[in-house]
Amino acid sequence: MAQSWLKTPVESQIMTVKAEWLDYNGHLNMAYYNVLFDLACDEIFARCGLGEDYAKERNASYFTAEAHVCYLRELEAGMPVVAKLQLLDLDAKRIRFYQELYHAEEGWLSATSEQLCLHIDMNARKTAPWPDDIYAELDSMLSAHKNLGLPERAGRSIAIRRKSQ
Repeated sequence: MAQSWLKTPVESQIMTVKAEWLDYNGHLNMAYYNVLFDLACDEIFARCGLGEDYAKERNASYFTAEAHVCYLRELEAGMPVVAKLQLLDLDAKRIRFYQELYHAEEGWLSATSEQLCLHIDMNARKTAPWPDDIYAELDSMLSAHKNLGLPERAGRSIAIRRKSQ
């Protein structure tokens, strides 16, 4: 399974915004940004051995504990998008990563997402340590991504920022 992770964020396959995902404002409903980020996350982490087979064969998975999404530019039906994922941190039971969603042809940034996930023993439905082989794969990616530095939008909190008077 050992891969040579590039010194850049890992890119998903191109996805397409579906017409049924639009809201009454005529743009992608906020929930479906999370769908796109989730699809990309599943695809990319499957490359590390954390796909559907992992859940079935090892009776373990990873669950999102926290997510922070920033919506920067509207997406419309039919638009092609691609997500880029950067690993930010990892420990025995947790993983923190950051994603950016881009228009796949024009290259502009539409949204960002930062997530904290927990590794789960599906029998106990509790957190459990990553298996050694999976941890090694994720740690390899983290080592490559540490050279990228912290993305500008990572680690943000929500607040109303007031101008000083």
